[in-house]
Amino acid sequence: MKFLIRIFTVMAMFVATSALAHDYTVGNIKIDHPWSRATVPGIPNGVAYFVLENTGNTDDRLLSASSPVAKSVELHTHIKDGDVLRMRHVDDIVIPAGQTVALEPGGLHVMLMGLHQALEKDSSFPMTLEFENAGSVTVDVQVQLLTRSRNSEGDGGTGHNSHDHGSHDHDDDEHGDHDSQAAHSHH
Repeated sequence: MKFLIRIFTVMAMFVATSALAHDYTVGNIKIDHPWSRATVPGIPNGVAYFVLENTGNTDDRLLSASSPVAKSVELHTHIKDGDVLRMRHVDDIVIPAGQTVALEPGGLHVMLMGLHQALEKDSSFPMTLEFENAGSVTVDVQVQLLTRSRNSEGDGGTGHNSHDHGSHDHDDDEHGDHDSQAAHSHH
């Protein structure tokens, strides 16, 4: 009996460690904690976030992302236009040598457009990232519920923010706090 308990304990520790091990490396690029927000049925779009660290001596660029969970996947940012945050497609995301770039709510992010089904809490899905120098890597994106420490201005606590998404049709709830700015230039 003690043997079985010991085996189950080791297996539980392995599963817990695997679930927390969200780091990937390709070339000089480290990808930390890829995650997405849970969606509800009928919401056509989702979003993915992660942190990119360039440990090399030369700049690299995230050129594209793809995933079987969506019809198309695009790199996006938010830009402030007066009091309105507008989401815009970007061609690439520069990761300067020796620096870290965060894809996070209210800033740079990956749009999953035309979801084939809702993204359910505690599930995961594959997403392939293509870098100019480092090459490509497939990461496992963990789906989480959005937790908010404070309400965004004007959303009345609903999580819905008013902002222009340009020519794309996106769900307002998928982008979180829009108080932060994307401080990153793109080529």
